[in-house]
Amino acid sequence: MRVQPETGQQTATEANTEAETKTGIGTKPDQLAGLLTSIRACSACADILPFVPRPVVHADTRARLLIASQAPGTRVHETGISFNDASGDRLREWLGMERDVFYDPSRVALVPMAFCYPGVQPKGGDKPPPAACAALWRARLLALLPNIRLTLLVGSFAQNHVLGKGSVFERTLDFERFLPRFFPLPHPSWRTGQWERHTPAFRAQVIPALRQAVRTALE
Repeated sequence: MRVQPETGQQTATEANTEAETKTGIGTKPDQLAGLLTSIRACSACADILPFVPRPVVHADTRARLLIASQAPGTRVHETGISFNDASGDRLREWLGMERDVFYDPSRVALVPMAFCYPGVQPKGGDKPPPAACAALWRARLLALLPNIRLTLLVGSFAQNHVLGKGSVFERTLDFERFLPRFFPLPHPSWRTGQWERHTPAFRAQVIPALRQAVRTALE
């Protein structure tokens, strides 16, 4: 099934094609390395971030699975390692994936919608990822990941960017609509753990299909 993005938005594959057409960017590892160096040195959002920018992204031209998430949290900001926290433990359990595979960039690309920790909202919870980050870097980075077979859209920001606005939990339970290119998932926070406990279909149907889709992508 072809997923129609929200007006003015693109799917990851469409963004790849457009970026390659406009810029002529190839897929050589040294070109990706150069782009990653630029991303990790980025300070475009410094004025709105609570700390010195520390962009966190993991990618390799050989990667077959792309995990598109929200933005780093405090633990990730401190360590410089994506999903190096309780939410990462929950996500890896969902995937049935060991840390050595999860953090192998030649297999798994970890590309959030924003690369820096955005800080905390006045009433609690992390701030949304600044849209400027994806606008500045995302298409150029995805253009250098030609071997991606499956993209996990983790949380509302990644899903809305690619699929348009909608319900995260409804999409998760209706995941077959978006295969084989995308697999929508909720953000693996403790709040989602509560939803998971009250939604037996997630364990019974979504998780087995997710693990199979990931295995197929990585073969």
